[in-house]
Amino acid sequence: MKIDPNTFAEGFIPEDHFKSQARARGVELGTTDTTAGAGAFLKYLAFTLKAQSVVEVGTGSGVGALWLLDGMLESGTLTSIDDEMEHTQIAKIAFSEADIAQGRYRLITNSVVDVISKLTDRAYDLVVLRHNPEDLSYVINEAHRILRSGGALVIDNYFGGGKVSDATQRDPKTVALRDAGKIIKNDTEQWVSSLIPVGDGLLIATKV
Repeated sequence: MKIDPNTFAEGFIPEDHFKSQARARGVELGTTDTTAGAGAFLKYLAFTLKAQSVVEVGTGSGVGALWLLDGMLESGTLTSIDDEMEHTQIAKIAFSEADIAQGRYRLITNSVVDVISKLTDRAYDLVVLRHNPEDLSYVINEAHRILRSGGALVIDNYFGGGKVSDATQRDPKTVALRDAGKIIKNDTEQWVSSLIPVGDGLLIATKV
């Protein structure tokens, strides 16, 4: 049986039981989560960066956070922000099931803009965005401020369900994602970027 390359890549590193359980709860609530293939890449990136401090915007079911925590230093802390209390609650269940120590994460339920504006300058190794694309231009600037030199910003689900590459799609979320890509790729003094077709697209930018 022939499997197309994207499907093969998505299943190359399978999710464990805890991630699968988290994803199932997310499906029930309609959360936006990372795919297995994108999650595996985020784990790889966190490991490569030796990430100690990570910010995730869009907690969802917690499955993305579990991938990130797998790659981070064991002494590291993940700060995950979501504006939906139900998402925070099911993520807590996922972390408890996976036996993640409470000192390894902070779950914040509040406006992303309010929270990220209060985070410390140059204190983070990795910022992952998968929520609130209408606020992307502001959040990109804040991400640059809070990242250390050599730290990375990732916009997960960048393809927007295939809409971003279709110029006829003009809804606000798609336009915001498209504009974010232009901001990052054109600002070569602040970012070195790449677009990876895994999951629903990962736009990756390293702070110069």
